[in-house]
Amino acid sequence: MFEQSFKNIDNLLRKDKGLSTEIDYVEQTSWLLFLKYLEDLEVNKALEAELNGKTYTPILDNDYTWSTWAYPKKENGTLDHDKALTGDDLNEFVRNNLFPYLKSFKQRAESPNTLEYKIGEIFNEITNKFQSGYILRQVIDIIQTMRFQTSEEKHELSCLYEDKIQNMGNSGRNGGEYYTPRPLIRTIIAAIKPKIGDRIYDGALGSAGFLVEAFDYLKHSKELSVDDMRILQEKTFFGKEAKPIPYIIGTMNMILHGIEAPHIIHTNTLSENIMQIQEKDKYDVIIANPPFGASEDIASVEQNFPIRSSETAYLFLQHFIKSLKAGGMAGIVIKNTFLSNGDAKEVRKELLESCNLYAVLDLPAKVFTAGVKTVVLFFKKGEPTKKIWYYQLNLDRNLGKTNPLNEKDLADFLEQFNGFKDSANSWTVDLKDVDAATVDLSVKNPNVSDEIIYREPKEILQEITELDRESAALLTKIKELV
Repeated sequence: MFEQSFKNIDNLLRKDKGLSTEIDYVEQTSWLLFLKYLEDLEVNKALEAELNGKTYTPILDNDYTWSTWAYPKKENGTLDHDKALTGDDLNEFVRNNLFPYLKSFKQRAESPNTLEYKIGEIFNEITNKFQSGYILRQVIDIIQTMRFQTSEEKHELSCLYEDKIQNMGNSGRNGGEYYTPRPLIRTIIAAIKPKIGDRIYDGALGSAGFLVEAFDYLKHSKELSVDDMRILQEKTFFGKEAKPIPYIIGTMNMILHGIEAPHIIHTNTLSENIMQIQEKDKYDVIIANPPFGASEDIASVEQNFPIRSSETAYLFLQHFIKSLKAGGMAGIVIKNTFLSNGDAKEVRKELLESCNLYAVLDLPAKVFTAGVKTVVLFFKKGEPTKKIWYYQLNLDRNLGKTNPLNEKDLADFLEQFNGFKDSANSWTVDLKDVDAATVDLSVKNPNVSDEIIYREPKEILQEITELDRESAALLTKIKELV
């Protein structure tokens, strides 16, 4: 129902000189979708209050509701062109009136866990990048056709929004850092098996893919009671994100998937001194794909960690270890060099001593568009590591944008994971056999020989003869065509 609408929006956005990347398209679509969503939410809450004999006080003043500024209607339900702003008038209202009004909600909100606060945070972090108020008007007219009222409508919109996020991730440049392949996320969650009542956390939120998929997993884990749904809405999902664009996209993604006021904080996770993390701030499940590299102002955040490092992923890992409750489970994506890099040795020791690193999933290159080799660390807080089960994902094809990782690729991993079975692709390492000096946990499949097997000269000559024959036949066909 909405697929063509999204295509039409993208076609319009490409015509606006203020928008140039997939990230721009998702960001600008997001704030418009958010305000349309807010209108539908207000209508539903007003109707619910009326049915219960109560009065509902709207969040937004009338002048700033979608049905006033974006899509004023005539009595017959069609757009009132006499009242509807367009062109420069529309852009000036959005920039000079609407955005400043929405920004003010951050100061007025009672707490960060309210929808009012989310409104203020979102509009303090983004700008209206439309240069053409006429294109903005056309986009608004399309978004007006989108409804957020039934579960089917929300599901379709959320799926399409995920597609847009994936396109952003595949677009290269810095878009890829916001997107973790959903089959991988679903596999990590299926391996950890969170349950209703768990506090689930991602301190490197990105587009909120981990939390969205965990919500979907728990929704289908059993027949949910009203109390279960309340727990999922209010007490289950927590996240932190430093960068404004993924914060906005992540918040919108969670809202579209049905979490009305997600506990997402716009903050730099690494700015928190991990020694000050209290028991009440800890989580039952942590699932994340932290950014790697020295993208942080390292000098300003290193002091918050007992083990200092210029690699942000190693700092994040310390944060996750400290943030887990005793008995808590984690599934963390990290570069495979973490397993052997000398700079990470102390972090590895801390992980092995304070947690049971019970499994490592070794992923092939190109699971991520940047082509970086990664592993997934599965660990449990509160007991030291004794044995590590490894699984090496070997595929018979090369991954890429047009040939991405899928859940069938990971099915054998999940099957072997349940019981930590040994196979051609999986094996177990006793920590007593790991070099204590280097703590090298590198993936070394004992079922694969290191010996290089050279072909017989006769076999190579036969292949050359065959290739020569094929080349001659091809040349003959070209001559015939000429």
